[in-house]
Amino acid sequence: MELLLHPTYFPNIAHFVAMLQADHIVFEVCDNYQKQTYRNRTSIYGANGKLDLNVPVIYSQKNRQSYSEVKVFNDEPWQSQHLKSLESAYRMSPFFEFYIDDLMPLFKQEFESIMELNFKSLEIIFECLQLPLSYSITKRFELQPKNSKDARVLVNCRKEVPQNFKPYTQVFGLKHGYISNLSILDLLFNEGPNTELYLGSQALNLI
Repeated sequence: MELLLHPTYFPNIAHFVAMLQADHIVFEVCDNYQKQTYRNRTSIYGANGKLDLNVPVIYSQKNRQSYSEVKVFNDEPWQSQHLKSLESAYRMSPFFEFYIDDLMPLFKQEFESIMELNFKSLEIIFECLQLPLSYSITKRFELQPKNSKDARVLVNCRKEVPQNFKPYTQVFGLKHGYISNLSILDLLFNEGPNTELYLGSQALNLI
């Protein structure tokens, strides 16, 4: 099965369930950028519940911009803020110390475009999982792709497709309950080497 989806910032669990079950991944790079999606945000489990980490971008609604052309607004210290949020949320998780050094290049390097950042975050996670990241990119935008299973809907966060994923232990789970389909970082820090097995055992809902 060839799977079509968007590259996003530290993708949520649904994205990774889809990717690990696909025969081949095709990333959409020819669409227009849209605000309030996972293109420039990821959701983690903070001390007060679900917390969105947003990457600031330079974007104007007056003129349509290609997703691939949207720049990161690096005048804001968003990388240090995201790193502090991750440390606060997951320093007590079982595998935080095991993986955090692998993530550090993303918080030390300056990225020009949101697309570049998103592909780097994917590369890092696949390295953490010790899995090969093999993919192709679109050459043109197709509203209804003919040869791929369309999973681009997973990029939406305002109209998120409900997922019935199996609960796993989360740092603040006893305080706020289980929160499903967070960033892959939540699963990685809490489940560690078991992450791949968990992802492979989940059913994905695209409707």
